[in-house]
This record gives sequence, C-alpha cells and structure tokens, in this order.
Amino acid sequence: MQEGINWEFIFPEIIGESPALKQLLQRVKEVALRDDKVLLVGEAGSGKESMARAIHRISPRRRGSFIKVNCAAIGAGLLESELFGDEEGISRDSSGPKIGRLELANEGTLFLHEIADFPLELQPKLLYLLERREFARKGSTRSIPVNVRLIAGTSYDLEKRIAEHRFRQDLYDHLKPSLIRVPPLRERRQDIPLLADYFVRRFARRINKRIAAISVETANTLIKWDWLGNVRELENFIERAVVTTEGLTLHAQLPEM
Repeated sequence: MQEGINWEFIFPEIIGESPALKQLLQRVKEVALRDDKVLLVGEAGSGKESMARAIHRISPRRRGSFIKVNCAAIGAGLLESELFGDEEGISRDSSGPKIGRLELANEGTLFLHEIADFPLELQPKLLYLLERREFARKGSTRSIPVNVRLIAGTSYDLEKRIAEHRFRQDLYDHLKPSLIRVPPLRERRQDIPLLADYFVRRFARRINKRIAAISVETANTLIKWDWLGNVRELENFIERAVVTTEGLTLHAQLPEM
C-alpha cells in the first residue's frame, strides 16, 4: 500500500496489491490533500463511496462531517429540500426552517452519489454553489455561505448525459478537473484473494463461525469470475458462502462461465 497511510484502517475494503489499486490510491492521496472538487467515475459496486470516504478521512477536513446524498433515490422536489434545506421546514406548520444536508456538511465533505441523476432543474443551483460557495434554502432568496468540499460519484457516462440534454456542460466542466476513475474488480484480479479472505473473516466472526481458509478450487474460481457487480458482488457472494459452509474450509460454486 501507499507509504505512510494505513488504508485498511481508513476503510477496510480498500485492500489489495494490484498496480491498478496502487495507482488509484496514489491519485486519491494527491487529490485528498488539496481541497478540490472530485468526480469519481466507475461501475456500480466498484468502491466509489469507499474512495470518497478515504479522501475525506485523509484530508484536512477529516474532523468535519461526511454527509452522503443519493441523488438517484430522491425525487427532485424532495431532493431540493433534503440537500439545500427548506425555509418553511418539513411542512407549513413547522416552527422553523429545515436544515439541509449541505449545511450539515459545513466544514466537512458532501458526497453526491449518482450525480448523473441530479435533476436538471436543480443543476443551476448546484452550479451556483460551486462557483460562489453559497446557496439559498428552498422557498428563500437569502444566500447562506457554506464551506464544504463536494465529491460526486457516478457509474454513468456524463458526456452522454450532456448529449442527451440531461446534464449541464458547465457543471461537468466544474467537476472533471479532479476526475478519478475507479477500476472494476476484473482489472485488479490479484486483489480478489485478499478481499475474499477479508470478507470471510469478517462474516465468519459476525456469526461466530471459524473458517480457516478458502479452498484452492474456490479461490481459483473467484479469480477467474468477471464480477460485473464488482467488490459489492464479491462481498455478497462471500457472505452467502460463509453461511452455508460447514467445516474449516470455505467451499462455494459460481454459475458456469
């Protein structure tokens, strides 16, 4: 791993010795020590949130909060209120304004998961935040200054979204100077045994099982599998295998390739 940083302590799933992972972590370290906006691009399950948390944990903002917003899971109306806050509160009967996650992330890091799904009608408001470091709550015109680092992640092609008129070019231009590509697991196959061993130990400990090793046949199968769901798919597979394994050696089968 990169000299001077205990990556496993920062986030245990960042495990491996492959050139692709070492290159990624070096890039993460370089960006973390600056206060730039960051765009993490990679397939679903490849570890974008892990990298975002790692950037926060080794950055000067590590004593601040790390706040995550899943842009794909919240509708446009609710997202504006959740992210920027609401001057009228949760309802018109509220006694005060609702504080949004942006304000909660002040002095820390805001991670926008699946930025590609950020509603087009709200993108000018996000662009204004990036340019001016201030925003207005929903239902208000009063600007509020905020000191927050933005990290965005996506598994989609933003340039394609721009061509489809679903994402603003100027917003993309603000995000892409510190773009980090998170490689899929199939590009770091030599890390699979280390990750698998870590997940086996974690899940076995959780259910009070003792599993000492992974069978050679299972290990070879894991390395050859393409893992289209990446680290998340491997984690879920190992969890199921630990539950069904009897004895000290983990045996598991994947579908025919």
